[in-house]
Amino acid sequence: MANTGERFRLGVLVSVVAISGFSQGMLLPLIAVLFEQEGMPASLNGLNATGLYIGILLVSPFMERPLRQFGYKPVIIGGGLLVIAALFAFPLWKSFWFWFILRLLIGIGDHALHFGTQTWITTFSSPERRGRNISLYGLFFGLGFAAGPLMTGLIHYGEALPFILSAVLCLVCWVFLFFLKNDFPEQQVETNSMWETMKRFREAFRYGWLAFLPTFAYGFLETSFNGIYPIYGVRTGLSVQEISIILMSFAIGGIVFQFPLGMMSDKYGRKRILSIVLLSGTLLFFSAALIDQMYPLLLMCIFLAGMLVGSTFSLGISFMTDLMPRPLLPTGNLLCGMAFSIGSLTGPYLGGLALQLFQAVSFFAVISSIFGLVTIIFFLYGGKPLKKEKMLPLS
Repeated sequence: MANTGERFRLGVLVSVVAISGFSQGMLLPLIAVLFEQEGMPASLNGLNATGLYIGILLVSPFMERPLRQFGYKPVIIGGGLLVIAALFAFPLWKSFWFWFILRLLIGIGDHALHFGTQTWITTFSSPERRGRNISLYGLFFGLGFAAGPLMTGLIHYGEALPFILSAVLCLVCWVFLFFLKNDFPEQQVETNSMWETMKRFREAFRYGWLAFLPTFAYGFLETSFNGIYPIYGVRTGLSVQEISIILMSFAIGGIVFQFPLGMMSDKYGRKRILSIVLLSGTLLFFSAALIDQMYPLLLMCIFLAGMLVGSTFSLGISFMTDLMPRPLLPTGNLLCGMAFSIGSLTGPYLGGLALQLFQAVSFFAVISSIFGLVTIIFFLYGGKPLKKEKMLPLS
């Protein structure tokens, strides 16, 4: 009976995450196309897209206290409600700053939703099933994110239709959250002052800083690959269709191998699998830089890279959970989200800057350098994690 209840809870949570990924995957190309049709400069178009990640960073320091005070369920419900309201509001007024604020609100709501779901999943998952469950989390988000861009074609029937349909789908999944029994993270301290929060951030970083690097690298990769590579691809003579196929091959590779890598991390250890993934990603992106003029080989190389590094984020969360004392799990999940957001914000800018300053350098050489740096740090400092029983008191 307990197993049935846990499966239902996991099913509801990953379904909510899938719809969240669907809405995020829809908004990126949809709003870009709508603004492009209005003749908006590409720089402003890209600036509008950063609203989601700015929202994540702004709300992150304030997310832990409500989670500890009210539990997982209210935080997830509140985040989902904010996303639904923002999606319904998009058709009301087509304006750069109005839509920027709505994307900022969606970033806040999505972060509450993801923070609550991934912390809940990592808390109730046993160590031998943790990688499997977190990989399901990543798999469902990836499926939703990959399906989201398909909604862009619906603007031919009305610009409001994709927003409304996405909001309705979110609402349907959101209702199922009310059938879950609320739970709370393990408490270490009774006080929830900002000073105590900062001390928890310091302690969580001390334990899990190594696990935050893969999530940063994946954020850097995801946004720069989707935002900067199309520009580079056009410069190298690829057609828009060929670029789209390359982007899709990376996404499909990540979806296909997400679950098997999670299972392998349960069996062989998170650090070992992450080390292999990071090193393989470095080598594959370096190879892609050498063959980016040979389309068939490049397509195969990017698909293989997607199979491996597409799971970097979920593996990073699982690894963080292994390193972190249970009372600090909410804080560790917050820092994972912040690392991902920082990578997502810096990826397009640094990737674009590298292409601007070093025109002869391949885009994939930039990605390979980031993953190579993380790999070196992983091998140098990943030997002996801190012992959890020696955790310093927070009060």
